[in-house]
Amino acid sequence: MGKNLVAELESQGYEDLLLYTRNNTMNDLEEYTKKCDFIYHLAGVNRPENEEEFMDGNYGFTSKLLELLKKYNNKSPILITSSIQAEKENPYGTSKKAVEDLLFEHSMKTGTEVFVYRLPNLFGKWSKPNYNTVVATYCYNIARDLDIQVNDPDADLTLCYIDDVLAEFVKALKGNPTKNDSFCIVETTYTIKLGNLASLIKGFKESRTNLSVPNMDDPLTKKLYSTYLSFLPTDEFSYKLKMNVDNRGSFTEFIRTPDRGQVSVNVSKPGITKGNHWHHTKNEKFLVVSGIGLIRFRNIHTEEVIEYKVSGDKLQVVDIPVGYTHSIVNVGHENLVTVMWVNESFNPDDPDTYFLEV
Repeated sequence: MGKNLVAELESQGYEDLLLYTRNNTMNDLEEYTKKCDFIYHLAGVNRPENEEEFMDGNYGFTSKLLELLKKYNNKSPILITSSIQAEKENPYGTSKKAVEDLLFEHSMKTGTEVFVYRLPNLFGKWSKPNYNTVVATYCYNIARDLDIQVNDPDADLTLCYIDDVLAEFVKALKGNPTKNDSFCIVETTYTIKLGNLASLIKGFKESRTNLSVPNMDDPLTKKLYSTYLSFLPTDEFSYKLKMNVDNRGSFTEFIRTPDRGQVSVNVSKPGITKGNHWHHTKNEKFLVVSGIGLIRFRNIHTEEVIEYKVSGDKLQVVDIPVGYTHSIVNVGHENLVTVMWVNESFNPDDPDTYFLEV
């Protein structure tokens, strides 16, 4: 969360950020509390070796922070990340609840604004796998063909995306947090069953072989896919496609979708003609990105031939209407490269493609 917040603040032009981490000293903390104007308190202990460290690390550090702020009469607003565990009676939850109470008491005594966020399970880039976020663990392991553990597939999981958290934190910085009684909230959350989460992330990995694209109309899927990509091994950013090569050139499928069609890349050698077929319902778009081509059309009920000359020097999309037999000819001296979109993925049982020369 800290890495993402710093990156977001810097990208929005905020300067002079006073960054306090476990590598800093108490002298640094004292110096920072003299001059800060707003405090993001994200520090916490959630996996100590001893249970006593929950209270020492969470309550103890916050007490010291507030003590220094009082010492220098600094009433900077304080945003603190608590947890939904604060509602539960366990050592971690008890320590977070104690911190919340301490902040509210500080606000009552000093008039300082405090923004307390009880956050659910977070996910997003730069999170730590095999630690305390199941999304990061699943993404990391599945991307590396490692086993994952799904204890209860039907268990509901409430998730919150890091960018939604950042947007809310910036609103708080500007004095406009989203409040629900005494607490502040991130309005956008998602609920998904653990088994469905595992299946969805496995599908992201399989998309490289079946060429599918996740459903970007679903906000949770879109954000989970971005998160998954952030966990790819650095030597596996790329993946190969199956090229169908013959003496005319090649044809390679790039993307398949269940509802938005298919994208392919067609390469034709000089002098080669491809196509000479028509469709009842299937329609296409051709975009020549390199070379010089001639796209020819003929309504199957007439003899008139329509021609469009296209080249990679001037990008233009050519629609391929139904009922027109059509072809594309490489009339240049170099390979003709065409990006082709068709409104439906190829179905060998119903190809809707009929040979007829233009």
